[in-house]
Formats: sequence, C-alpha cells, structure tokens
Amino acid sequence: MSKIYDVAVIGAGAVGSSVTYYNTLRGADVILIDKGDIAEGTSSKSDGNILVCDKMPGFDAKFAKASQDMFPALSEELDYEIEWRQKGSLYLLETEEEIEIAKGFCEDMKKCGIEMRILNKQEVHEDEPLLAEDIPAGLETISDGSVYPIGLAYGFALKAEKLGAELSLHNPVKGIDKEGDLFIIHTENEDITAKNVVNCAGVWSPVIGEMVGLDIPIQARQGQILVAEQTFQVARRKVHEFGYMLTKFQSGTYKRPVSERVERNGVAFVFEPTAANNFLIGSSRKFAGEDISNDIEVMQALAERAMRFFPVMENIKIIRAYSGLRPYTPDHMPIVSGTPVPGFYIAAGHEGDGIGLSPITGKVIADMIAGDEPFMDLSPLSYDRFIK
Repeated sequence: MSKIYDVAVIGAGAVGSSVTYYNTLRGADVILIDKGDIAEGTSSKSDGNILVCDKMPGFDAKFAKASQDMFPALSEELDYEIEWRQKGSLYLLETEEEIEIAKGFCEDMKKCGIEMRILNKQEVHEDEPLLAEDIPAGLETISDGSVYPIGLAYGFALKAEKLGAELSLHNPVKGIDKEGDLFIIHTENEDITAKNVVNCAGVWSPVIGEMVGLDIPIQARQGQILVAEQTFQVARRKVHEFGYMLTKFQSGTYKRPVSERVERNGVAFVFEPTAANNFLIGSSRKFAGEDISNDIEVMQALAERAMRFFPVMENIKIIRAYSGLRPYTPDHMPIVSGTPVPGFYIAAGHEGDGIGLSPITGKVIADMIAGDEPFMDLSPLSYDRFIK
C-alpha cells in the first residue's frame, strides 16, 4: 500500500512553501508538489515587498500586519537568506486632492494599529532629496519592508524538507480522485495519496480546482517590471505614488494627472531598491491571459512615470525587463479556506500580496487542518463568498 500523507500541497511558490513549512512544524507528514521548481512561477517575478500601506483599512490591513510581524523571526529561523529589510515605505502625494484623500486614509489605518504619518513638502524632500521639486507631500508607513522573494520560498521549502517534508518537483498534477476520506493525486511520475490537499497553485489554481469539481474565480493579471543598472542611491527605500491604490483596487472617482499611455496600461510608479545596488521599477496591471511577454508601450509608460517623480532617472540605464502574473480575485482578497469538498483547501488569489501574506497564510491553513480556532475572523477569505 502506498504511503498516505497527512497533507499534500500543490504549488511551490512562496504561499505553497509556507503552507508546507507550517504544516510540517505542527508534526504533519507533508508532500509539496509542483510542475516546476521552487518559486518558478509568480514568486520569481515579484519585487518582494512586504507592505501594509497598500491594504484597505479594516480586515485587509490587520491580516497583512499580522503576516508582516512574522518576518523578523522568520529571518532568524529559516536557513536560507531572505534579505529581510524594514526601512518603511513612502507614498508620494502628487496633488492637493491626493493629500486630502491620504489624510483620511492615514487616520483610518491608525485605527487598525498601522503606524503612518503625513510628511509635508520640506519633510518629504529631506527624506528623498532627488525627488521632483514639485512633489508637495508624502505618506510614510513605518513598518513596511522587503525580502528576496525567491529566497523566501526556498527558505520555507528547504526548512520544511529538513524537518521531514518531501518535495516532489518537476512533477505536474494530471488529475485528482477522492476515494472515501482520501485523495488520490495523479501526477506525471506517480500517484500520491493524502488525507488533505491544499491548492496553492496561484493563477493555475482553477485548473486544480476543476479536478475536484470546484469553480475557483481566479484569473491572471499581468504586471511588468524594469530593472536598472547598478548605480548611486536614487532613493533609500520603497517609494511609490499614492495613485497605486487607485490602479490596484480600481475604486474612487479621483483621476490622476497622467498621460493616456499610463492610464491605458494601469501604470503607477513603484520604486524598490535592491541589495545589489540597483533598483526595480513597476508597476502595471492588465488582463492578458497567461502572456508574460514584455510590451514596449508598458515599458515606456513605466519609465515615463519613474522620471516624473525622480528626474535623475533619465540618465540611468535599464538593463532588462520581465513580466509576471498576479492571481487576481474579483474582490482583490485571497481565498484562504476550506471548500465544499471535505479535506480540500485553497490558499491562492493573493494578487500582488503573495510574498507578504505567505507566512500568515501558511500558519492559518495549518491551524485549519489541525482543527484549531483562527486568530481572527477569516470569513472575508472564505471560498463560500463566491458561491452564488
């Protein structure tokens, strides 16, 4: 008789690797399955931000902060260097209307325990001296940080393996049957039997869901990133425009003063310095299926927006560009829950927040499988919210 695992995790990105790690910590016999390698999909295409500033006040912000608070300990307990840095982040406010919106947003976030403050024009230019001279204000979030995303996924997966988990990589899942209380996962290399299955396949999670009769409302939302050459310090930490919130959530009536090209491609300025003394420029959002080819117009819009906020970038070379796919849900919240199929769980749909939310996602899924009460009401993340 083949071995019966307590938990089979499908998807070896940051979320799946975290789910594997936290279930293994609880003493479960776990196998991690992926059609490719660790962090080969979306996790390898991200910028590694660990943010609460881009969450909506309320549950979204509190859940993200709980995850963010786990990173200092993770940087010590994982055996792989994750490059955790906590320098805070800075939103740039471009207009008086944005300043007024940001003031209300700041107060709402403070009520959630998120430490934020408005910087006036003098303060924001002292904070980042190379900013365009006409930027009138900023919004600082003290707790924000960043990690090396591929390192985080490897850290989770390899530490889980060290603790007894098995890794079944380069082994695509072809089908799933349920026989009584057990799942039979048919892969390219073997059949794997497990008591519980966690679908962490990101943008490909609907394919896995179909194998057990579930319709999972996740689709790919493409994003592109520019990579600069090694250069001087343009900015000391994460910097992005407040309009990023508008492109992410597609809400509100405020219209940014941007070109048609920027608006058409859902581009908002995001700057992320790296440990290698260069920087990444994002972000864009569009639905393009699973296409990850670079679009020259999107690249031009990213560069246009970057030079608007940091004119000095005009003289810095871009050495490459790449695209990735965010797993998007209609309400911009992930699915982290059980399903109508007993023993089948979903941890997917984090859009651009998979790296930052991976620790708390792994922990709460492990708690669910063990039958423990969650640390907070997780109904906003339930699969049931999409069942008509």
